[in-house]
This record gives sequence, structure tokens and C-alpha cells, in this order.
Amino acid sequence: MKQTIAISVAVLALLGSGFWLVKSNSQVRVDPKITEFNVRANKLIEGLQQYKEFFKQYPTGTTAEISKALSGQAEGAAGKVIILATASADKNDKGEIVDPWGTALQFYFSHNSVLIRSAGPNKVFEDSRTASDDLFRSETK
Repeated sequence: MKQTIAISVAVLALLGSGFWLVKSNSQVRVDPKITEFNVRANKLIEGLQQYKEFFKQYPTGTTAEISKALSGQAEGAAGKVIILATASADKNDKGEIVDPWGTALQFYFSHNSVLIRSAGPNKVFEDSRTASDDLFRSETK
């Protein structure tokens, strides 16, 4: 009887340690820049929604023009308002808001929706018919 209990304990210990090894080695490791993109994109979406609440529409134009509108550098009334949620966004030499890899983001708007697209680690916007590392964040209000 004691021998059976000892064998059972040993088997359970081996199974437990094997499970722990498999679990610890199979955890998904997320690229920190992808996490950074998600955090930045959420702030940008918040800022774009604030812009829309204030001006009753999303900013328009090129990526640089949208970036300027959010930073209070646009012409007209939009140039007098800085959206704080986007004030710390990284920008390139053209003034475009960029992703963690330095590529200008793309913005898409519909009636109450925002979609932000990043070219991802390879810095190339890819066609949806091919394998892609592009990243997307969206929100509907």
C-alpha cells in the first residue's frame, strides 16, 4: 500500500513538473513594439474622437494634415486646438504621426468610426491577399 502511494506521488510530481515546463515554454511572446502600437493607437483614437466632438467631424486631408490638425498646427479654427491625447505622438520629418517602426500611420474614417493602420515591422503596407504583418486598431462611437 505504501509503495502504491509513493509511486502515485512520484507520478503526480513528474506530471506536474512536465506540465509546468510545457506551460512556461509555450507562453506567447508579444513584440513590445506591437504592444506600443496598440497603446499609441488607442490614444490616437481617443484624440480623434475628441477632435470630432469639438469640430463635429474628423480631420481631413493627408496623414500630415491630420497630424497637424491634432497637434494644433492646422489652418483656421483647428489650428487653435491641441488634442492632448495625441500631443506626445512620434512624428517623422514631414510631421506625420508614425508607428513604433517609424512608418507614417494611415487613418480611415467613416460616419462614427476610426481605423488606424500601421505597416508593421516590415514597414510595407501590404495587400490583403498576401501574408501581412500590418496592424489595425479601430473604434466606433
